[in-house]
Parts: sequence; structure tokens; C-alpha cells
Amino acid sequence: MGNSFGKLFKITTFGESHGQALGVIIEGCPAGLELDESKIIAEMQRRKPGQSKITTQRKEEDEIQIKSGVFEGKTTGTPIGIVINNSDQKSKDYSHISDKFRPSHADYTYFTKYGIRDYRGGGRSSARETAARVAAGAIAKQLLETKGISIQAFVSQVGDLKLEKHYGELDLAKAEENIIRCPDPETAAQMIDLIDGVRKDRDTIGGVVSCVIKNTPAGIGEPVFDRLHAELGKAMLGINAVKGFEYGSGFEGVKMRGSEHNDAFVQEGDAVKTKTNYSGGIQGGISNGEDIYFNVAFKPVATIMIDQESVNESGEAVTVSGKGRHDPCVVPRAVPIVEAMAALVIVDYILLAKSNKLQDF
Repeated sequence: MGNSFGKLFKITTFGESHGQALGVIIEGCPAGLELDESKIIAEMQRRKPGQSKITTQRKEEDEIQIKSGVFEGKTTGTPIGIVINNSDQKSKDYSHISDKFRPSHADYTYFTKYGIRDYRGGGRSSARETAARVAAGAIAKQLLETKGISIQAFVSQVGDLKLEKHYGELDLAKAEENIIRCPDPETAAQMIDLIDGVRKDRDTIGGVVSCVIKNTPAGIGEPVFDRLHAELGKAMLGINAVKGFEYGSGFEGVKMRGSEHNDAFVQEGDAVKTKTNYSGGIQGGISNGEDIYFNVAFKPVATIMIDQESVNESGEAVTVSGKGRHDPCVVPRAVPIVEAMAALVIVDYILLAKSNKLQDF
């Protein structure tokens, strides 16, 4: 249970951080999509470890092997199987915590649930599992490209350091021009210095990834328990280290009055538009055609290179010492993960929308 996501465009991931491989099975991808494998590889490169001084130094090339569902460069409509081999495991880095519960990790909860523990990098609970999601999301993004839908995420906050400009004032493509993936160069430089300082202190820090989805057609979403924003929230909250999700005006909206917050409708040519977009492109759980935008909050990485108090499996007091290779801040590598999960949601809902109208059958 809990290893699959989606309804019509459905993924199931498998594998552990220090196992032989990770992988994903993708069901429901329409036949005939000309699949550009180089775009999948590019997304994997954005997520992979060892990119810069502010990410973990584990070296994984994250090369993909497409095992099924593609023939002569096109999807066949059958399940797509992708395998990503692990090549730089250092399981011995975790032998010292084989019976200890690391603070704020999933060690204790997994042990309580299953009665067995894979302590090698957290096993199935490791963020390494998200490599499989990014591979699947890269295919979903290519499907969305055929409809002109784009997804762009970026780092908007690290610790107390926040990007103050609205995304509409920025060239979001510039996020890929620096190692922190912030589209504002000045703020990016400050964020990098902050993370590097935290790394040198042998500590970690959290941050926020923002995401903008453009050109989603109006009418995407399902009532009542499958609202579009609820599914986006589930997708984001299912990412390792995520502590919060908000869309549109989010928590800032509580400071406004209805007369300020309401998005007035106007007719522009053949399209109905809104003067403002505090709704974040979603009303009543269904897209209205405006930009969908949201923020995802990530906690500080739980593994720190400072000794911490804890207990072992026998309940005895122990000291947990941080070892191994870990990110001082997860948000730079989380950007493609957020995009991937958003793409999986939007593709799934577009396919669901087709089943709602008799003329589409």
C-alpha cells in the first residue's frame, strides 16, 4: 500500500536508497507519444546528487533504462517500466545507527509499522526514491507539452531569506542558471552563501519551492473529495521533508477582505479571464484557466553532522552521530521533484476530464 499515485495516469515506484536499483511502472500513458529520452535524462540530471557544494556529494549518474512500453521511439499504450541503478552506495556509513533511532527520521515509525528496519540510508523512506518520480514526471511533462502546458518551479526562500518579487516580474527560466535555482541572481547569491555557511556549521536549513503551471485549460478537476488543489496538496505533501503546502493567496489571504480577495471576471476575446488571481487558478476545486501557482515548504534535512541524543531499539539512551553524505538544504534538488509531481497530477486530471463528457467517448 502507498506506493502508487494517480488514477488514469498511474505510477508505482519501487526500490530503496542503498538497494540494487530504483524504478517506476507507469500505466495509462496514451499510445503514440514521441518520447524524447534526452528530456528524461535532463530532468534526472537536475535532481541527481553531487551537483554542487550545496548538495550531497553522493555520486549517482541516475542513468535510466526504459524496459518496456516504448517501441521505435513512441509509447505503445502498455505499461512503461524504467529502472535506475544505484552505483554509489556506502551502506557502511549507516552501520553505526543500525539499532538507533535518528531524530526526525522515519527510523522509529518504520520500525514500529513493519518490525524490521533497513537502516541503509533510510531504505524506502529515503528521498532517493524520488528519482523514480522524476523519471515518470518527465514523461508526463512531455505529454503536457503537446497541449502547450508548462510547469516551472524555483526556490523562493531559504531560512528567513525570501524572494520578495512576484513570479510575474521574473524570468523563471533563469532559475536554472545558478546552483540554488532561484530566478533572481542577487537573491540567489545570498541564498547560496547562507546554505554554505550552514554546511560549514555542520547543520542544515529549510526553504520553500514555488511552482507555476501555465496554460492549464479551464474545467480540470473533480468534485468533491478530488479537488484539483487537494490532489496537488497530496502530491506535494507526499514528497520527503515537506511540511506545508499553500496555493493562490494561501495563508496571506486571511489578511484580506472579500472585496479585495475576489477575482473579478472579464471577457477577453473568446476567453473568460480574471482581473486578479488570488484563487491561484483554481475555484471550487476546478481550474479556471489562469496560472496555477503554489508554495511547498521543506524542513531542514534531519541528518546533521552534530551529535544528538536519542534511544535505540531497546529503549536505552544513546548518542547519534551524523555521518555520510547529505544535503545541507534540500530545496535546490527538490525543484524538479515538485515539477514532476505537479505534472503527474495535471496529466491525470486532463485524462479524467475526457471521461466526463459524452462527446469525448
